Amino acid sequence: MDKIAVLKEEITKKLSETADLFDLDKIRVAYLGKKGSITALLKGMKDLSPEERKSFGAEVNKLKTFAAEKIEEKITELKEKEIEREIASMPQFDITTPVDLSRGSYHPITLVQRQCEAIFKSMGFTVEDYQEVVTDYECFESLNIPKHHPARDMQDTYYLENGQLLKSQTSAAQNAILKKYGKNLIENGVPIKAIFPGRCFRNEATDACHENTFFQMEGVMVDKDISISNLIFFMKTMLSEVFRKDIKVRLRPGFFPFVEPGFELDISCLICGGDGCPSCKHSGWLELCPCGMIHPNVLREGGIDPEEYTGFAFGLGLTRLAMMKYGIKDIRDLNSGNLRSLSQFTDDE
Repeated sequence: MDKIAVLKEEITKKLSETADLFDLDKIRVAYLGKKGSITALLKGMKDLSPEERKSFGAEVNKLKTFAAEKIEEKITELKEKEIEREIASMPQFDITTPVDLSRGSYHPITLVQRQCEAIFKSMGFTVEDYQEVVTDYECFESLNIPKHHPARDMQDTYYLENGQLLKSQTSAAQNAILKKYGKNLIENGVPIKAIFPGRCFRNEATDACHENTFFQMEGVMVDKDISISNLIFFMKTMLSEVFRKDIKVRLRPGFFPFVEPGFELDISCLICGGDGCPSCKHSGWLELCPCGMIHPNVLREGGIDPEEYTGFAFGLGLTRLAMMKYGIKDIRDLNSGNLRSLSQFTDDE
């Protein structure tokens, strides 16, 4: 028992003198390790009688618990002191120092996208998301784009080594959306109304109105008796909400394999007021989105009977819409990363 009392006093003394976690770990090993002093006492119990072994073992276990608790307390104490030293060594912060209260801002395309999403959601559309790396089937075959179509040329589309490609149009999600909501349309008569914004990539020369990376927002609506008048209504409603005024638009025939009939929706250039500038190629009009009635082959590929249902689709150019809304003359400014230029745009109306 004297050995236990001596070890207890020894442990207490060494812990009080220790001011380093490394030394503290040495103490732990010296007493509680496999070759430690307390462990040695437990191993020596084999030489004791059964009665002595019982009482001696209980005392040794008490010593072991005591040592473990004291070491743990010392670890906590030393860690707290270390934190206090670090805090004390840090430079003092002057709370009277003026702070920069300048407001951050979203990218103008983000602002326009969020506004368009809110407008279409108010008209009953759901907002979907889709990946940027797609298959040839998603981007072309499901959209009635034949093998010989120019969009499949290596010069226009970024193909990957695994046969997939970077999405060149948000229409790549159209087939998946038709299949996702088609069952609810057929069985419950719930119209398909969805928009799916996203980033697109095309291998083309850049100028004031063209970029190889841009943003679009695809929209579709499918139900019985959907017509071009429905398309015109939704597009006019969206534009009037975005620009907070009536916008002059024109609808001219255009060929797109995934719609029939197909149209080009142009808006009067708000940068030059229709007089002509580099942004509109001096025409006074800016191409905003291709649109039209969804081709029967596209509906059929999505599992929807074109004899019973019709629908419209549009591919809204968010990048160009942002240029019009904020008077940005060069599309390349949107990808410049110039914070001084981009930080001037806010969602304040």
